[in-house]
Amino acid sequence: MGLYGVMTGKKGKSGFGSASTAEDVTHSIDASHLTAIITGGTSGIGLEAARVLAMRGAHVIIAARNPKAANESKEMILQMNPNARVEYIQLDVSSIKSVRSFVDQFLALNVPLNILINNAGVMFCPFKLSEDGIESQFATNHIGHFLLTNLLLDKMKSTARESGVQGRIVNLSSIAHTYTYPEGIKFQGINDPDGYSERRAYGQSKLANLLHSNALSRRLQEEGVNITINSVHPGLVTTNLFRHSGFSMKVFKAMTFLLWKNIPQGAATTCYVALHPDLEGVTGKYFGDCNIVTPSKFATNNSLADKLWDFSVKLIDSVSK
Repeated sequence: MGLYGVMTGKKGKSGFGSASTAEDVTHSIDASHLTAIITGGTSGIGLEAARVLAMRGAHVIIAARNPKAANESKEMILQMNPNARVEYIQLDVSSIKSVRSFVDQFLALNVPLNILINNAGVMFCPFKLSEDGIESQFATNHIGHFLLTNLLLDKMKSTARESGVQGRIVNLSSIAHTYTYPEGIKFQGINDPDGYSERRAYGQSKLANLLHSNALSRRLQEEGVNITINSVHPGLVTTNLFRHSGFSMKVFKAMTFLLWKNIPQGAATTCYVALHPDLEGVTGKYFGDCNIVTPSKFATNNSLADKLWDFSVKLIDSVSK
């Protein structure tokens, strides 16, 4: 869309732009036949996406770490829409054990799964290892969602096959994927504190989201499976993600205030990619402001995507043993 489009809200080919809201892009869409999981659906754009999908009739499963925040979010949605179908299952996406437990609990519900929105994330964190010994931003933003998606794929495939309705997976990436380590993914030192950069580690994890989407898109197409997967950049939105940011980010926000979105605008691209009928069959793409945009060269490197896939599988296997 470009800087001008972001600042002015000019609409792109999709008919939507940076000023569009989640309600705008889903207007008149009936999602009452759909079930969706949204990770991190207790605040910010995750909560707004959960609210809007529920408003359009979808059965929404909020997957989040904090039970208190999740129940408050559920109650807020129900207060605004008493007919909403919304549930909560605990998930700490940085924990492989928690991801497996979540999937077991979800499958026990014996409900279909049409939409998976991998929204939860952390940003600019000081160096820290997860309980599985994986750098926290990589663990939360990529590994947890990579495993979650793989464990839910059979359910999504059976739902798509039995219902005839195309399944959709949405990975929340970021324009920050362009600011990563020189090699793209730091395979040889993913958990090494030496040379760690909070911002490059975040960019690395967001690049991993794009590479995951592209690799899985190719696999699903080769299988002939009726499921799409795309990545989105929500835009600059003030949310809890910025809790680790310091003074420099405050200065940056002050200098770029015209580029920042409110939360309903920030959730628009997620909801557009998850629900809009114009995107039937569209897969392996990267969206910003509800329009297809071009990612970095790293993000379109199939060899790098395949290498990351194999690396992620081995990393999870090594933890699970």
